[in-house]
Amino acid sequence: MSAILEPVRIGVVSISDRASTGIYEDKGLPALQDWLGRAVRNPITWVPRLIPDEREQIAQTLRELVDNDHCDLVLTTGGTGPSPRDVTPEATLDVADKEMPGFGEQMRQISLRFVPTAILSRQTAVIRGRALILNLPGQPKSIAETLEGLKDEAGKAVVPGIFAAVPYCIDLIGGPYIESDPAVCDAFRPKSARR
Repeated sequence: MSAILEPVRIGVVSISDRASTGIYEDKGLPALQDWLGRAVRNPITWVPRLIPDEREQIAQTLRELVDNDHCDLVLTTGGTGPSPRDVTPEATLDVADKEMPGFGEQMRQISLRFVPTAILSRQTAVIRGRALILNLPGQPKSIAETLEGLKDEAGKAVVPGIFAAVPYCIDLIGGPYIESDPAVCDAFRPKSARR
């Protein structure tokens, strides 16, 4: 393990009309910060946002988090279903340099083990500059499942979570070297990329 872990800036965005206006308490931001705080060993600077389901506002928030706040990783929660107000994937694609569809495919594979309606989820991931932006489900339990993956009774990974690929992806786009706690999620890197 590296002697000194590089700091990492993580943007967390909860997208909800009702939570952003105070109708109910937002559970997305605490769920994201709780899981990532356990999984990532690096010192984290959090850049949180709670915003409504408005495509241009979501896109502007993502641009600001990457371009102005210099986040290395941005995770959104909410707004990925089929309803008319669910526009998070469209807003995410609006700011993309590259689409990374494998993340969404894997999230749906994990969620399909629990509910048949997982096929209604439209999560995606993109690269903007030197940052990875991931759309996650809205429910705290689903956030943890998709990030961590599924484990058997012995704690061995049965289906890898998407976070297993995040640190190496960030390496490849020029971001900081992120170390994960293998007890939470064992990040994969080829031997040649390990420090």
